[in-house]
This record gives sequence, C-alpha cells and structure tokens, in this order.
Amino acid sequence: MPSDRLSSTFAALADPTRRAILARLASGKTSVTELAEPFEMTLPAVTKHLKVLERAGLITRGREAQWRPCRIAAKPLEEVSDWVEQYRKHWEERLDRLGEYLHKLQTLEKKSERKKKNAR
Repeated sequence: MPSDRLSSTFAALADPTRRAILARLASGKTSVTELAEPFEMTLPAVTKHLKVLERAGLITRGREAQWRPCRIAAKPLEEVSDWVEQYRKHWEERLDRLGEYLHKLQTLEKKSERKKKNAR
C-alpha cells in the first residue's frame, strides 16, 4: 500500500466503484445499505470499498444510534486538486505557446499567398 497520502488517494480513486460511491456521498451522508443499492455486489464487497476510501481519508464513517452514515472528506480531494493544478498551469502555458506558434505560421502563410497573388 502506498505510504504517502496523495498515492493513497489516487489508489482509492482508481476504482470506478469507489468513484461512484464518492459521487453519491457528494450529495450528503448516506448509510452503507443505501450506498450499496445501485451496485450488483454484496454488502461485504461494498464495505471493502468503503474501507479503502476510509484508509485514504476520503470518507468518514460515524454512528448515530443504529445508523452508520458515511460522509465524504474533502481534504484529500483538495490535495489532489492542488497537485493537478500545477500541471494544468504547465500545460496551459505550453498550449498558449503552441497557439502563438500556429498564429505565426498562419500569418506567414497569408503573407506568402499575398505575394503570390501580387506576382501574377
């Protein structure tokens, strides 16, 4: 199991079932039974997914009388967002440079076409 928090978060997010669980929890706290409803798997299988999410810090599980609600935890997702943001800026800068280069090529092409027209 990865030792750093970001790796644990990405490992937990790698599974589509766990991402679907998080999407459901984004709407509010929910019981394990309610979380399991849309999936064609056993309750113990859903519980295993919840344990992975909990170890990664992506959810918390509580106890309110006989109800055991799960809640999404935002901090690890914020860390992922911050990490991705660094690369988004990098790629936006590269795409901006590519756009500038393509604009220069188009300008040169237009000048070349005008010269050809004037030479006729």
